[in-house]
Amino acid sequence: MLQADDRAAGLQFLVSFINQLRPTTGRSTKKADKTLQDITEQLKQHPVLLANLQQAIFSQLVNSKLSSALTESGIPLSRGFWQELANRLKHKFLPELQDEHDFLYVINSVFYRKDDYQWVEMISRSSWISFFDTIGIRFSTRDGRLSAELVNALKKLSFHVAQLGLERDVLNYLPEEKQTGNAFVGQHYFVHTLEQGLLTGISREQITAVAASLKSSVDNCESLVKYIQESHSEKGASLQQTYLLMILTNRLERIRLITDMLDGDQHFDTGRFTDIFRLLVRNEKRKNSILEFFSQGVGYLAYQIAEHKGSKGHKYITENSAEFYKMIRSAMWGGLIISFTALLKNMIGRLKLAPFPLGFLYSMNYSAGFILIEETHSTLATKQPAFTASAVAGSLDTKKAGEPDLDSLAATVAKVSRSQIASFFGNLIIVFPMTYLLAWGYHQVMGYKIAEGEVAFKMLKDQHPWHSAALLYACFTGMFLFFSGIIAGYWQNKIQYGRIRERLIRHPLLKETISPGRLNRIANYVEKNAGALMGSIALGFFLGFSGVVGKIFGIPFDIRHITIASGNVSIAVYGAGIDQLPPFFLAAVFLGVFGIGLMNFLVSFTLAFLVAVKSRGIHLSQYPRLLHVIGRYFFRHPREFFLPARTVSKTQFKPLEKGPAGENGDR
Repeated sequence: MLQADDRAAGLQFLVSFINQLRPTTGRSTKKADKTLQDITEQLKQHPVLLANLQQAIFSQLVNSKLSSALTESGIPLSRGFWQELANRLKHKFLPELQDEHDFLYVINSVFYRKDDYQWVEMISRSSWISFFDTIGIRFSTRDGRLSAELVNALKKLSFHVAQLGLERDVLNYLPEEKQTGNAFVGQHYFVHTLEQGLLTGISREQITAVAASLKSSVDNCESLVKYIQESHSEKGASLQQTYLLMILTNRLERIRLITDMLDGDQHFDTGRFTDIFRLLVRNEKRKNSILEFFSQGVGYLAYQIAEHKGSKGHKYITENSAEFYKMIRSAMWGGLIISFTALLKNMIGRLKLAPFPLGFLYSMNYSAGFILIEETHSTLATKQPAFTASAVAGSLDTKKAGEPDLDSLAATVAKVSRSQIASFFGNLIIVFPMTYLLAWGYHQVMGYKIAEGEVAFKMLKDQHPWHSAALLYACFTGMFLFFSGIIAGYWQNKIQYGRIRERLIRHPLLKETISPGRLNRIANYVEKNAGALMGSIALGFFLGFSGVVGKIFGIPFDIRHITIASGNVSIAVYGAGIDQLPPFFLAAVFLGVFGIGLMNFLVSFTLAFLVAVKSRGIHLSQYPRLLHVIGRYFFRHPREFFLPARTVSKTQFKPLEKGPAGENGDR
């Protein structure tokens, strides 16, 4: 029988025990859940084995320093994002020394493989809870040495929370009535009271009462963190503030766990302990991972950017027939603007310029067209996916409302599909004939065609789906469309977090030189539109310089944008003469244009959807029914993926909310 004071024997027992549980190969990782269930049943049937396991765990708890495991593991220690990143880079090349008496040493000794966290997380939460309930993990506070370690860790966490709660990026975002009686500071008084009660030996009932007050104070702190996070949709977020809130959330969770172990009410939350256990294993195996740190630290900031994109995405999703046909009309105006953009692009191409100025003029032309579309509230089909993807991912967002309604999500996908078709139709029905008409007008005014002969034929060949790299270039364009959406969301978030509107209104020079009414209009315009303008300018320069970069470096790198491509086809068809073009070749070119549009959409939507899903902490593996539900909805309501319903019937899904910035949801 193992003894609680024999730490070495206990550690050896735990290593052997986990070796029995650890999968032998990557393919058998999924069997780990079944293995743990079988071991749990064996523990119930063999009291001696159970007792030895309990003593082995207890020997590590009472003879190890728990403070670092509870207060540091998985929680960044540096005050700044970049400082923590530098520390990780340093420790990646020269790892820290670890104290053998530290509990983290036990974790790393038992789970000694780099990939141990994978199978630990692969085992279901319910199986781990059943395992820990079986071994009676709540026995852990029966020893005074362990209680002292827990209290010491609790005090450290409490001090850190109080300090972080007074940071400017936290304090200034609290409601005014909450700033004076700061809950982040107040929780420390309950920790002190709990410590004194444990030292003086007050009754279990009194300990339970003090612990309940501490838990209530932690609840208040968590509600304030949530309040700050929810205000980001209006006020924006910074990387530093996001980083501080992440640390606060982690420390409050640890305080709650330790309090649960000390409260003496015999009601231990095994589920919370399981979450911390799995987190500790993952943190120790990934503690120097740069990718993991970026995933944790930047994830919530990405969530805020996705929120800004998602709220604007609602204006691109049609709910009924009226909105569907309004989308077509809006896209037709967008097509009109793109027709002139395509003509100007080809006129610029005739200039004998060096690559850089040529790329700059292309970029300015594209940017001007995209800005004009934004300012006239017209629609460009290819800009939709980056925004609608965030709105679709929002339907899976468990941060906002419990378990997602997959049937509602399927209906949302149907609405996105028909809205996208409406915008493509509206763009192309104008771009093809209007650009052809402009090419004819240019010929009549200038006396020569903008493109003819070999030049015109090459323009057509450049859109051909298998005689050129058009579809590959269309994928590059989809990436740029996605990046421009991220840039738009980033700047919109930055403008709101920096309170640019208020700063412009109160600017001493502007106040003296511009009337209050006009200054207020300028400030409102900047707040609502600057993010979208930055995205449009970025997209213009992405598209304008891509071909130039490809030529400079001699690599197959260019762009194909469906509306620009359709404009080029119209100009080339007019220049070459439609009667001079082989019908099958022309049909293939038109097929290539539609293929370009499909690639633009798929790449942009997929990237934006994956980022939005990732930033919300959603794991698509949790929803294996997702594609099945969407497929079933398609076969039951195929029309809704292409056209709005003929009659307005009882809603079969939850309608999407409009954005907070009014009809257009521009925020």
